[in-house]
Amino acid sequence: MDFIKDSFISALYLLVSFDPDLLDIVFVSLKVSFFSTMLSSCIAVPLGFFIAISSFRGKRAVITVLNTMLALPTVVIGLFVYSLISRRGILGVLGLLYTQKAIIIGQIILIVPIITTFTISAISRIDHRYRKTAMTLGAGPFLTAVVLLREARFGIVSAVIGGFGRVISEIGISMMLGGNAKGFTRTITTAMALEYDKGEFVLSIALGMILMAVCLGINILAGYFQGKISE
Repeated sequence: MDFIKDSFISALYLLVSFDPDLLDIVFVSLKVSFFSTMLSSCIAVPLGFFIAISSFRGKRAVITVLNTMLALPTVVIGLFVYSLISRRGILGVLGLLYTQKAIIIGQIILIVPIITTFTISAISRIDHRYRKTAMTLGAGPFLTAVVLLREARFGIVSAVIGGFGRVISEIGISMMLGGNAKGFTRTITTAMALEYDKGEFVLSIALGMILMAVCLGINILAGYFQGKISE
């Protein structure tokens, strides 16, 4: 128990002293997660909206595939992207491997199905009368889409927040595609794994506390938007 107590106190000291190494790791992690989430949202929200309002052959199969991809292991995504951007891959000439861009690519593949699925769910909950009323009042396809997106905004924001929470805590993709290089691709989770392997638990515990604080903030935001939905 003394070991845990001492590690906890040392971790708190690192936090309040704004340790440069600690801040650097947190900055890289937040930066990569932010861009992954934003780029994924640009793909997933329009895709989810299109799937939700459209009627086409194979729609149920598409939704089934998306739901299946929610359980896609990060190791599988890491291997897939690695095969593309490694020196012998078709995108090897771009030199993406072991960069932040490589992590972002992998994380986009990870959370696009998540945000798409939750966007479909948010749009599907909207009363069909909103769409019919907008069209009756003369709104074209674009304005009708704006109306539906406005009604589903809390659900969509909740989906984006959920995607951010997923990438901030993942480790497989960051480790395989980023390489855990100090100051470049070392994120909170990969740094925790490294410090654990070295037997240095202080920094690992400090990073764990930060990660839990970020996740707590994410869940508070998600709860807020879910509350808005239920009102």
